[in-house]
Amino acid sequence: MPDIKHFDPDAVLETVVRLFWREGVARTGIQDVVTATGLNRSSLYATFGGKQELYRAALRRYVEQWSRPAFRQLAEDGRGLPAIAEFFDGLIAVRCSGEYARWGCMVVNAQAGAENGDPEVGALLDHHHEQLRDALHTALTGAAAQGQLAPGADPGSAADVLALLAYGVNLRSRAGADARALKATVATALNALGARPAA
Repeated sequence: MPDIKHFDPDAVLETVVRLFWREGVARTGIQDVVTATGLNRSSLYATFGGKQELYRAALRRYVEQWSRPAFRQLAEDGRGLPAIAEFFDGLIAVRCSGEYARWGCMVVNAQAGAENGDPEVGALLDHHHEQLRDALHTALTGAAAQGQLAPGADPGSAADVLALLAYGVNLRSRAGADARALKATVATALNALGARPAA
C-alpha cells in the first residue's frame, strides 16, 4: 500500500516559512524544524527532502505569498508616486510593528546570508529583484506621465535606487530601526525625485 501522509504538507511548509524567515538558515537546524512542525525527520525528508530543499521550498512560498502580491499591487495601482509612498509605508509597517516586527524580509535575509551561495536560491533572488525593480519602474513611468517627477528624472535609474532603498529598509528594520526614521529616509528619497507627499 502507498504511504498515506497524516499531515498537511501545505500547513507544514507554512510553519517552516515562518521559522526560516524569523531565524534564518544558519540558526535553524533540522531539529528546530522537527520541533516546530511536530513531524519526525523521516516524514520531513520523504516529503520535502533535506534542509536545503526545504529552505528552497519555503523561500519560493514566501515570494509567492508576500512579495509578488505587493509588487503586482504597486505595478497596477496607477497613481504613480503616491502608490510608491504607500508601498514603502506598508513595508515599514509590517517590518516594524505587529507579529513580524524585526523579522526583516526572508528574501533580503537570504541576500545577506550564506544561503545565496546556492545557485537555485541565487536565481530566485535575482528574479525577485527584477520583479521589484520592474514594479517600481512601472509606477515611476506612470508618475512621469502624470508630471510627478522632477525634470530629467529617469524612471529606470530611480527604480534601481528605490529597489536598493527597499532592501535597506528591510535590513535596518530587522536590526530594530525606528519606523519614523525609516519613513523620513523614504520621504527624502521621494522628494529628491520631485515627489509629492502621498495623499
